[in-house]
Amino acid sequence: MNQIPEPQEPAAPATPAARYCIEHETHYDYAAPVAQSWQLARLTPRNLAWQKVLSYSLQIDPPVDEQHESPDSFGNINVHFALHRPHRRLSVRMICSVEVESRASVSATHGQTWEQVRDAVLADASHDDLGAARMCEPTRLLPLSSRAREYAERHLHPGRDWLHGVLALMHAIHADFEFKPGATSVSTSVDEVLAQRSGVCQDFAHLMLAGLRSLGLPARYVSGYLLTDPAPGQPRLAGVDASHAWVAAYAPGLGWAEFDPTNNQMADQRYITLAWGCDFGDVAPLRGVILGGGEQQMEVRVSVVPV
Repeated sequence: MNQIPEPQEPAAPATPAARYCIEHETHYDYAAPVAQSWQLARLTPRNLAWQKVLSYSLQIDPPVDEQHESPDSFGNINVHFALHRPHRRLSVRMICSVEVESRASVSATHGQTWEQVRDAVLADASHDDLGAARMCEPTRLLPLSSRAREYAERHLHPGRDWLHGVLALMHAIHADFEFKPGATSVSTSVDEVLAQRSGVCQDFAHLMLAGLRSLGLPARYVSGYLLTDPAPGQPRLAGVDASHAWVAAYAPGLGWAEFDPTNNQMADQRYITLAWGCDFGDVAPLRGVILGGGEQQMEVRVSVVPV
């Protein structure tokens, strides 16, 4: 049997900071009047070592009757708002300007097997203020899955370098699964994705998380935006982009490194971080409860424009 070569560590050359203007608009139309609405928005980009929010605004129509913001346990900014009068539509529009620099190199992880990473996290759950050990636990959307563990073990075999193993898992998900919008929903399980071999970025991030966590390796769900290029010769159009999801995995001494199984690459300056958590449920951009309304139609428009 030919030995499969180890994936090569991607280079991270220093480049000037990239700046983006982002618009994310969600619009609801209701068949009947909504008497009251309580909503939670996670639409505030994070300030990070490599990312700076230069400007930000959240525009809500109709005007809200209540609004306040607070950080959650992951450090994301949650904006709570409510409308206490009848309305037939709701529009939530986030506009921001963000500057993104190169992320730190991942070369410091060489020499650590994935088992050493697992054992170090188990031995000391206090080494990371973001709670790395917490990101090993199953959740409602990501319960323990023997099938996800079996899939991950094909690529993180005993004694394999942590970085090479995580990269191999990322490469495998990209190769084995078809990107197919509409094939899944928010409630689609990892086992269902493994069975049908198709999904979207949320599904592929969930699968990678389930596989890593099943082996005791901390990993978190990251939501945000990815700059995409229009087809050759075509102009960049407003509103045709989408929010994106990828994975951050943790190793002591290195910290969090970000992997995108949908696009088979590590996160770079094209990735704008919005929020992170244990799974999609912790970072949903907008969710809430309404009284009345009947059937509803939702439209989401996202634009990511380099400045």
